[in-house]
Amino acid sequence: MARPARKALMGAPPSAARSRGGPRRALRRSAAALFLATLVALPFAVLYRAAVWRSLGASWGWEWDSLPSSFAASKEEGAEADDLDSEDLKLERVLKKASMRDNTVILTTLNAAWASPGSVIDLFTGSFRSGVRTNLLLKHLVIVAFDRKAYEQCVKIHPYCFALGTEGVDFSEERRFLTSGYLEMMWRRLDFLRLVLEKGYNFIFSDADIMWFRNPFPHFYPDVDFQIACDHYVRNATDLRNIANGGFSYVKSNERSIEFYSFWYSSRLRYPGYHDQDVFNAIKHDPYIVDIGLTIKFLSTKYFGGFCEPSRDLNEVCTMHANCCIGLRSKIHDLRIMMEDWRSYLSLPPNLKRLQISAWRVPQNCSLSWSHR
Repeated sequence: MARPARKALMGAPPSAARSRGGPRRALRRSAAALFLATLVALPFAVLYRAAVWRSLGASWGWEWDSLPSSFAASKEEGAEADDLDSEDLKLERVLKKASMRDNTVILTTLNAAWASPGSVIDLFTGSFRSGVRTNLLLKHLVIVAFDRKAYEQCVKIHPYCFALGTEGVDFSEERRFLTSGYLEMMWRRLDFLRLVLEKGYNFIFSDADIMWFRNPFPHFYPDVDFQIACDHYVRNATDLRNIANGGFSYVKSNERSIEFYSFWYSSRLRYPGYHDQDVFNAIKHDPYIVDIGLTIKFLSTKYFGGFCEPSRDLNEVCTMHANCCIGLRSKIHDLRIMMEDWRSYLSLPPNLKRLQISAWRVPQNCSLSWSHR
């Protein structure tokens, strides 16, 4: 078909020009309508966003103007789209950032009672910095905060924090051993660890009253699903007579471990009034553990000791736990002395280190009663 001459296009009759102008005017009207709709909708979006923020904060009693720094920063930066992500996605994000190449993270939990400056959490992170080949492990540590104050303190001292709020429950105060608040906090922790496994992450869980003196990985067993520290070790890693302590464990993420944690958590109903550690020491004999194929080994107190059964060789010790101890003041007192002993050991010349002249001066204020974990 022949292309029309340029003059023909320019000389089109007025009616033709009007027919072309109609769609343009319609387009302009549509654009104007969209702009007005946006102006009307924007205030409602802002109000909705504010309502969501207040709803998120209300579960912990946060005021709108006193959000933790990470939340406040997001608000000031224009409230990016991912601010409204679910807690599940926030957990995914922090685990991914902290994980090692094989998807392993180090986890500890914290409440306000243990979070104040100079308290347990400072001793815990300080032990990583003064330990042998442990400082670099801090970049794989996620601190899980049970309450608002603990979270606020965490973000001041550590890059990887996660807020594990529980609606209607305040975990901020010191929880005395075997009180209802203590039990609820321990079971909440266990259920959270199951969730981490479900997300495909292996973990080392460590109570914050455990001091890290050496990298523990060389002393873990390969190809074992579940490894746990002991209050009392009977010199055999597979012997079920070992008395486990739930404050330190190394767990691989797989179907067996996930099923085991679900079984462990549900077993709280069979043993009302008992905490997770005592329930484990009961269910470790259950035939169901064999049925699911879970492999369990117990960690020697030679490397993973505590006040119940101290690691005697300072040339070998990896961690020491303030177990067999009641009361926060007693824990802090003895943990500080333990750290002094460790620094004294580090200051010795190599020949004296080998002779093991240095020894622990703890426990002092802490009890050695077996009933006190």
